[in-house]
Amino acid sequence: MLELFHRFDIHATWAIVGMLYCENKRELLDSLPSLRPNYENSNFSPYKKLNDVGKNEGEDPFHYAKSLIRKIEKYPNQEIATHTFSHYYCLEKGQNEKSFEADLQAALKIANANGHVVKSLVFPRNQSNQSYLQVCKKYGIQCFRGNELSWPYRASRFHKEGVMKRALRLLDSYLNVCGHDTYPIFEVETEPIVNLPSSRFLRPYIAKLKILEPLRLRRIKKSITHAAQKGEVFHLWWHPHNFGKDIEENIQFLTEILQLVSKLRSEYDFESLSMGEASALVLKMNG
Repeated sequence: MLELFHRFDIHATWAIVGMLYCENKRELLDSLPSLRPNYENSNFSPYKKLNDVGKNEGEDPFHYAKSLIRKIEKYPNQEIATHTFSHYYCLEKGQNEKSFEADLQAALKIANANGHVVKSLVFPRNQSNQSYLQVCKKYGIQCFRGNELSWPYRASRFHKEGVMKRALRLLDSYLNVCGHDTYPIFEVETEPIVNLPSSRFLRPYIAKLKILEPLRLRRIKKSITHAAQKGEVFHLWWHPHNFGKDIEENIQFLTEILQLVSKLRSEYDFESLSMGEASALVLKMNG
């Protein structure tokens, strides 16, 4: 992905879970916030699973990622953002503003210790909690990734998703059910921090749905083209691990998208911006 972003001059934001900065188990335990969420569903808490975490990245590459973070640092125009310290769920029962604040403090502390000044935040599972945005502002967070404006994408608790919402989101990945979800940058909300809504989740390749792949690609390409022609924002996102299976197919799919972005850059001056860069532009336009 980094090589592709460099090849096509893509400015991307990498939202990193704070725990992944740690080099070993000792550093991980020393970095934990004193106040932690007490989720009613204990499966949401990584703190309950710390006994299963290995000593370091060499022994346990699934729970440490210092080497990957250092790789991202080496590439130009890649922003390091936070995904909270513990992959914190902001809408689940058993947590509150104080435990969120403690988690954010821990995330920023370990990022700062590694030379990163964090300005952007991505809420895990898109559980953006409006009442926590003032806390984000207090600690220097400038922007967050908001949810798409359409109903199926509204933030909700894990078990409140509903079959209908999930089905509509899946269908919307292949057909234009909910619109392009692009928007003019001057209409972006700025208080208490900048809200940069998502436009599209880049779903991974699914072998069973291979016949629908042209529809999925066409759906994204049409929305990106719409944004370029209208001078609007198209916010594409995904998890790096979404490419962990069928890597070749996923990378080829991404390559075709970035080739279009490169073409639109020449035709419409379509820019690639990280979340931090986009929010800085929003704030500049708002004086």
